[in-house]
Amino acid sequence: MSSISVLGEDEVSSFFESSPPLKNMEEIVHKLNGFIQLNSTGGRRIVCVTSGGTTVPLEQRCVRYIDNFSSGNRGTSSRLDMLSYFSLGGELASHIAGLFLMIHSLSVSSFQITPTFEAVAEARLLKLPFTTIYEYLQMLRLIATAMKDVGPCSMFYLAAAVSDFYVPWKSMVEHKIESGSGPLDIRLAQVPKMLSILRTNWAPKAFCISFKLETDSKILIEKATKALQKYKVHAVVANELSTRKEEVVVVSSSGNVVVRCNSEKPESIVEDNLIRLIVDRHSTYIKEFGT
Repeated sequence: MSSISVLGEDEVSSFFESSPPLKNMEEIVHKLNGFIQLNSTGGRRIVCVTSGGTTVPLEQRCVRYIDNFSSGNRGTSSRLDMLSYFSLGGELASHIAGLFLMIHSLSVSSFQITPTFEAVAEARLLKLPFTTIYEYLQMLRLIATAMKDVGPCSMFYLAAAVSDFYVPWKSMVEHKIESGSGPLDIRLAQVPKMLSILRTNWAPKAFCISFKLETDSKILIEKATKALQKYKVHAVVANELSTRKEEVVVVSSSGNVVVRCNSEKPESIVEDNLIRLIVDRHSTYIKEFGT
């Protein structure tokens, strides 16, 4: 093992060891294990979709926080498209379950599941809300390690906007920061990158899709390509801030594919075609394992 990998694992371990305990952890683990046990038989797929943005608390008893921009629309629209595709006659309709992380501090829950999906959602949809960067990463680790035995039939669709910087818990003040003490200087630490650990240790056989958002279209594809190579994910969905609702580029080792809305359908959203492409890629990936 190279020294870079060891350093990365040490940083990840240090982050989790110094994080505040996850609230309701026993309940979350119980729900998670029950869901996976129920839905991982017969070659069913389990898809983990993350959605929304993480917050970075500035105080342990949090009053102020740094927010990471995300409307949650990408993950939520993708979730509904997956339910639609697999419950309304898609080629793999009987072989999918959906496992979803949803952020509850944004209005993601306003996207309602129609009665058509109620039967599917009742048994195949598990929503686990998070708010902070600490909660999100602890839950992602729990889910990935729990899904390890699902192998290539598992997919991670990581659309959540994850904070790159945070205030370490042990260096954070406990109570509300006083506003009358003058300018506030805060030193932010870099959040350890968890994608590599997810791919190599937590769920090494899972199909993994990550996202890259940039405001400068000139560097978007370069950044997405570097992420693909660095973290060894199966594809990176590259989206530019101003055009992300109309167009994305799926970057993978087999080439880049531009995905757009269907111009002939006014109600069409880019996720309609994106999910179809991702599901087809996952099907190919599973066949390569002979499952």
